[in-house]
This record gives sequence, C-alpha cells and structure tokens, in this order.
Amino acid sequence: EAAIGGHPDARAMLGAIEGHDGNVERSVKHFIIAASNGEIESMKMVRKGYETGVVSKEEFASALRAHQAAIDSTKSPQRDEWERSLGGRSHQQTGKMT
Repeated sequence: EAAIGGHPDARAMLGAIEGHDGNVERSVKHFIIAASNGEIESMKMVRKGYETGVVSKEEFASALRAHQAAIDSTKSPQRDEWERSLGGRSHQQTGKMT
C-alpha cells in the first residue's frame, strides 16, 4: 500500500524483491518510480541497469531528470543550514528526517 501511495522507499523495496524473484522488468519499473521521487539508492540501481543494458538511454535520462527535480524541490535555506550542521551529510546519509 505504501508503494502505491507513492512512498519511494517502499517502491525501492518492491524493486529489490522483484529483482530477487527474477522479474527484471517489474524491478526496473519500481526503481525508476522510486528514483523519480528522489530515492538515491534507486537512482543508483537505474544507472546500473543502464550500464548493463536493462534500462534504455531514454528511461535513464527521464529518471535522472525527475530525480534531480525531486531533490531540488526539497531544497530550502533551513534544510541547507541543517545539513551544514551535520558536516555536509544529508538526512538520507544519517537516517534522520527533518
């Protein structure tokens, strides 16, 4: 339900499960959706898929643009200040949310 509701981490988990079960196309779709919503590890998986030929150039480029837009949409002076207080680490690197 969380994945359908748009939770990027849930989508990433579904991508991992589908990949483990051998459902590569479904796995890639979940990773692309999660990456498009700003999930960093999913973007890495999409890149790996592109490098191995499982993800097309167009899919990769589209996911990368959407990923960057999602990341940019969360930027604010307050978040930047908070990340500076962590020594440059983001909430995704620390596991903490703002």
